[in-house]
Amino acid sequence: MTYTDNPRHASALPGEGAATVTEKALGQESLAPQQTRIMDPWSYFFAWLGGCVSIGTFTVGSGLVGTLNLVQTFVAIAIGCTVIGVALMINGQAGHKYGIPFMVQARSAFGFTGTRIPALVRSVPAVVWYSFQSWIGAGALNLVSATLFGFDSMVFWFVSFQILQIGLSVLGFHGIKWLENIGSVFIIGALIYMFYSVITKYGDAISTNLIEAEGTWGAPFWGATMLFLGVYSTMMLNVSDYSRELRHSTGRFWQVMIYTNSILPATLFMGMIGLMVSGATGEVDPIKVFSSAVDNTFLLVVTLLFIAFAQVTTNVLNNVVPPAYALMDIFKLSFKKSAVLVGVLAFATFPWELVKDESAAGLGLFIRTYSAFLGPIFAILVVDYYVLRKQTLDMQKLYDPNGPYAGVNWAAMIAMAVGIVAALIFSGISWYASLLPSGITYYLLMRNLPSARRFLD
Repeated sequence: MTYTDNPRHASALPGEGAATVTEKALGQESLAPQQTRIMDPWSYFFAWLGGCVSIGTFTVGSGLVGTLNLVQTFVAIAIGCTVIGVALMINGQAGHKYGIPFMVQARSAFGFTGTRIPALVRSVPAVVWYSFQSWIGAGALNLVSATLFGFDSMVFWFVSFQILQIGLSVLGFHGIKWLENIGSVFIIGALIYMFYSVITKYGDAISTNLIEAEGTWGAPFWGATMLFLGVYSTMMLNVSDYSRELRHSTGRFWQVMIYTNSILPATLFMGMIGLMVSGATGEVDPIKVFSSAVDNTFLLVVTLLFIAFAQVTTNVLNNVVPPAYALMDIFKLSFKKSAVLVGVLAFATFPWELVKDESAAGLGLFIRTYSAFLGPIFAILVVDYYVLRKQTLDMQKLYDPNGPYAGVNWAAMIAMAVGIVAALIFSGISWYASLLPSGITYYLLMRNLPSARRFLD
């Protein structure tokens, strides 16, 4: 059986179910090559735009008060988003060309068993962000409920909000497509309004504390670019999960444009709002920040509903699909069961502890720490696909658990460890620092380590 990059190809892969040219149903996700591409460039753009309105970005912006001024923060976000756009295009090519998800893409570098390590590394931050953003969204709904009806219960709204997100998640990419496409228009309008409200209300304090502040263009500045990049470094790893849904005809240049221009506005608005309001008021809780910036009850309700809705669009795209695919691969579960399990696991991360004021600095440390693990995996995947395999994958081997990719590729494991050590030594720029050491080590080991030869034959 031969597997090609032909959108009309409709063969079934061993053990993975059939990939057919017929339109797949809601929630019908599999690890087989995706031939039915449901997203055109505009749908893909709006999906990323809606999926990147992260409260984590707001918190990162808040954490830069006293370190960078307004201009430096703007430039740091622009640099980080440009790097993100290019990196997403680079690592997403395997998924876009062959229609394979990250869990399959990684097999040629890590092996069938070894792939579980990068899957775990990718899944942990996803579940943590899922719970963090769910708690924020529930807090917004609770404040709306308390304001309009006098009903105040965070436990009720958190559980209800989580059930809602789980229900949307099991719809798969069809549900994601329409949720993000419809929601992104509302999200951009709300972000513009909030940005205007913040400047109007806190303009003098912003001018004094942020515009006139000296800041620095040194190491803290480059560390800030890494933090904004780090919020999305998880998606850089598993971008093939999304690019496999994008139409074949979308070229690489347009992919970079889609990624950069969808992520940049959302990141700029959220990061700058976090910096400005926290710099003016000292407040870091996003619910308190936005509610203090809006005096009108109706607009307050709309703003809070936006916060809740933004968490849904971000979670279902970025924080459910990756761990769900990992569970599908490791435990052979269906996508729907995996999506439900991810939602249940989010309860176990105690998000009420993550949103405390004293946790803001810890969130930055969390981003730098997991980025130290994600950077090496990204470098290994890029070297494997572009340098060693010349952008040509053997689909038979990728889906043969008893073939040459069986077990663990220790070249990838050693290279990942080398990159992690380098990243932890230079923790302020962990993602950047990990790339060359891990990439070079992986290339040399693949060429010289006897046990790695079967992965290249």
